[in-house]
Amino acid sequence: MINLIDINSNKLKQILVKCLTLVLLGSGLSGCKNPSEYITYADRNAIITVGDSIFDKSGELQVFLEQHAGQTFRRYTQGGSYLANNAGSTPIVQQYADAKADDATIETVVMNGGGNDIMVPAAVFDNYKCRTPRYRPNLSAQCKSYIDDLYIDTVNLLNAMAADGVSNVLYLGYYHPKGLFSNLAQAVDYGDLRIQDACANSVVNCTFIESRSTITPNDIISDGLHPTATGSQKLADLIWPSLQALL
Repeated sequence: MINLIDINSNKLKQILVKCLTLVLLGSGLSGCKNPSEYITYADRNAIITVGDSIFDKSGELQVFLEQHAGQTFRRYTQGGSYLANNAGSTPIVQQYADAKADDATIETVVMNGGGNDIMVPAAVFDNYKCRTPRYRPNLSAQCKSYIDDLYIDTVNLLNAMAADGVSNVLYLGYYHPKGLFSNLAQAVDYGDLRIQDACANSVVNCTFIESRSTITPNDIISDGLHPTATGSQKLADLIWPSLQALL
């Protein structure tokens, strides 16, 4: 027999997660002040960016990339976005769908994704046990299993891009957070590993951009997650060689 109390409890938990995600977005902990407006027309419409607030909180990462290139790209990044889950802002899979609806001729996607899927639940309830406090020094099997599910969503998105005719994906990996989020470093490491696996195992030409060895605590603002202007410049500098080769 279905337990109605369990159903109501699950629904209540989903509502709480969504509400607390919005609170975190408003405080700047896991998203941005407000999701940015899409930029649907640019010098190079065939190049788009999708992703979360690493791109979108200040917008500086894309600005620095465009300065490198001397031309603009369509932007669909949204602060607070999960990869495929609709708990926060516009999911990254929907950002891509929106970009395709605006102009289906997409050759190159510059992106990130999956960070909020890990960070926000860990900040709220840590129900996947992705933090590694003193009493749990190693990443839990539950967190690894959760990230493995995100890997499947990532492969599905990359394969869908390939089926749509996208030639290249540049996937920016996550760096280690600091402060209250520093005990999520192992989750970030495992998440980056699975992003690399997704790039390798999808049918699109996907390049993983490593950032952990480049971004230092001084490159992260006081919320512990998002890049400073210097951090955004470093991230743009990491992406640029791969993007330059595609222009």
